[in-house]
Amino acid sequence: MTREDAVAALRVLVGRDLHQLADDYGITVRKQGRLNKGWAGSVVERHLGVPANVRRSPDFDAFELKVIPLTHQRDGRLVVKESMAITMFTADEVRATSFEDSHLHHKMARMIVVARLDDAGHARSEVCGVATFDLDADLYPLVKADYRLVQDTVRVYGFDALSGRMGDLVQPRMKGAGHGSTSRAFYARARLLSWILGLDVRGRR
Repeated sequence: MTREDAVAALRVLVGRDLHQLADDYGITVRKQGRLNKGWAGSVVERHLGVPANVRRSPDFDAFELKVIPLTHQRDGRLVVKESMAITMFTADEVRATSFEDSHLHHKMARMIVVARLDDAGHARSEVCGVATFDLDADLYPLVKADYRLVQDTVRVYGFDALSGRMGDLVQPRMKGAGHGSTSRAFYARARLLSWILGLDVRGRR
């Protein structure tokens, strides 16, 4: 499937409720009161007719697929609800791998981002937009600089010195349940996601 074909298929979902589609596909949204974190992504993948991808390579040969939640603020503004996990990494990997050869680069090179509404207490989660993203000449050096900051920090100060406060567009954060987690992942900050979706700095379309 080409990215163009995938975008066309995904735009059919705009205005559709992903909760209803989850029921249709037999995908669990909540189990024993706990949210299945990846349920929306699984629904979108099923819509495209592909199995869930747990590999670290891009979801498709030529692009990565992501689903992110948006929410309304009290004044009606639509904003990105949270940062977006891109890919896991280890200390050894980031020490030894250039940005050009990294999973971060491969994942971000060409993407499709599906936005869904996820207001607290709302029974629906409608798809409200589909956008494409390319790591172009303007953004490439900025994301590379964030990666190099992580790389240099690990090399000089060690893995435990990483902080979610680092990075302008991409941040390193702990990933996994519990305060004792040592797993790290690169996350796209909300400001980058807002830019991808055509939201301004305050979150307004």
